[in-house]
Amino acid sequence: MFKKILLLLTIITLIGCNAAKPVIVTKKAPLKPKSEVVRTIKKPARPSSNTVKTTVATPVKKDPSNRETEVIVSTSKTVVTNDVVVSYISKFKEIAMGNMKNYGIPASIILAQGILESGAGRGDLAMSANNHFGIKCHAGWTGESVKHDDDADQECFRKYDNPSESFKDHALFLTGRSRYSKLFEFSKGDYKAWAKGLRAAGYATDPKYPDKLISYIERYNLYQYDNQVLDVDYVSNEKQMVEELTIESRNTISQDLFSYVVQKGDTLYSISKKFDLKVDDLKQKNNLSENTLSIGQRLVVK
Repeated sequence: MFKKILLLLTIITLIGCNAAKPVIVTKKAPLKPKSEVVRTIKKPARPSSNTVKTTVATPVKKDPSNRETEVIVSTSKTVVTNDVVVSYISKFKEIAMGNMKNYGIPASIILAQGILESGAGRGDLAMSANNHFGIKCHAGWTGESVKHDDDADQECFRKYDNPSESFKDHALFLTGRSRYSKLFEFSKGDYKAWAKGLRAAGYATDPKYPDKLISYIERYNLYQYDNQVLDVDYVSNEKQMVEELTIESRNTISQDLFSYVVQKGDTLYSISKKFDLKVDDLKQKNNLSENTLSIGQRLVVK
């Protein structure tokens, strides 16, 4: 009995001790969510439909007066307007005609060479040395000179006090050298023969030299000055073209009145009936030995 009481007291004592101690509750701390690294890539902004693309254009040089310009290449490259060429012709035409009378060189050739060789008076040699014909020093030249790049670097070119001296020296240059003697066998009115003859005699190395001279002569009617010296009536290109067209029109009208163009289905018999002719007469008028005709063939019917 005593043992039971002792055991009971022991149990009560143990229970009381356990009740006096604080209760510790252990909780597992919640896991922190891993922080997600977000990389932001900035994309280039797309241009809106209202964006205007600016283009810088290279300005084009245009003559303010809207006149035609041309490049003249001789001893230098020169850009001139038609007005400059016309002014050059007006300034030197009297000298050219005077040289034609005195030396026998066509005025048209003199002016055309002057335009081409001097750039209508605007080229380097013309401006710096009054040299309008690109004449080099050559042996025996004792006058002033200038250096200028041409076929070779720094070649010697003649220098004059004024342009009229250059025109005179050009005439003396051609008349005083035997290689140009054949030129003076040509008619003074035959500028085409002179242009080709200058190239053949070695005045210029450019194979197109004759064509260039002829082009200037015909575009600017330079042959009118030849005609004045030769006392020949001058007919401009425009007037000549009108006259040629008039003659051509008259010929066409005459052909239409006195001829017939063979159509599909035509025979000598049907055509002769149409124009009240005998078949033999129709063949005789057209030198026909056979009865065969071709579409488009023109027959004389009157």
